Amino acid sequence: MPDIISSDIQSFDGAKIVDDLNRLLRLRTTVIGMKLFDTKESMEAVPRIRRPSDIHTTDQIVGQAARNGWTVGITADDLVGEQCRTVLGLHPRNEEWLKGQPMVGVWYETAEDTLAHQRAMDVVPFGQYEAMAVSPLASGRLNPPDICLIYATPAQMIIFINGLQWAGYKKLDWSCVGESACADSWGRALSTGEPSLSLPCFAERRYGGVMEDELLMAIPPSYLPKVIQGLEALSRNGLRYPIPQYGVNNDVRAGMGVSYADKPA
Repeated sequence: MPDIISSDIQSFDGAKIVDDLNRLLRLRTTVIGMKLFDTKESMEAVPRIRRPSDIHTTDQIVGQAARNGWTVGITADDLVGEQCRTVLGLHPRNEEWLKGQPMVGVWYETAEDTLAHQRAMDVVPFGQYEAMAVSPLASGRLNPPDICLIYATPAQMIIFINGLQWAGYKKLDWSCVGESACADSWGRALSTGEPSLSLPCFAERRYGGVMEDELLMAIPPSYLPKVIQGLEALSRNGLRYPIPQYGVNNDVRAGMGVSYADKPA
């Protein structure tokens, strides 16, 4: 896993970031952090951490932080199966896992289709971590997290991405594995250190409480101050959330003139 916790965010202010995101995007779901731990003991040392008494999916654990505002820590033994464990690097990406036998004929027509799906998933390499914790970002308990998870509507998300691209523009490319979309979000962000957008899958919505109109951005915390700066700049230009409806029948020149008039060539 890349070293995504650089020295310039050791004083990362999660509460301020959350306040700014809520002010600029009016998010309705708690922004949370996720952190991997070398040992179970270091995870359990997180202040006010809860440990599950039941078996869960990772989607449920993430949902307990994002929907309930809890700080929750898990090991492989707390998760329902190898799919959840492997994405977090808590189980090896071995031959048996690659076969994905429980998914054959359920999510994919053939064993070959299932194998192709499993191979396409982004996962944390196995062997370095024993535990994971999630917590509301504003709590500061993960100090800082490896990644932040932000649920937003498509309109909120495109403005967020516009803020990310305001300075140092870079085209952003993402993928969709379909079911097991946690590989597109926290799996990819943890393993690459890059912002990772996903369409939350059936399991995330059924078990994790994700709403029908929500997308998920998994992003290292080092990116968020830049996003806030971009959102502030866009807002000064009148490009902000909520996006006011102009009307499909109106003369567009008056509306566009507000944003583009008198701009130097």
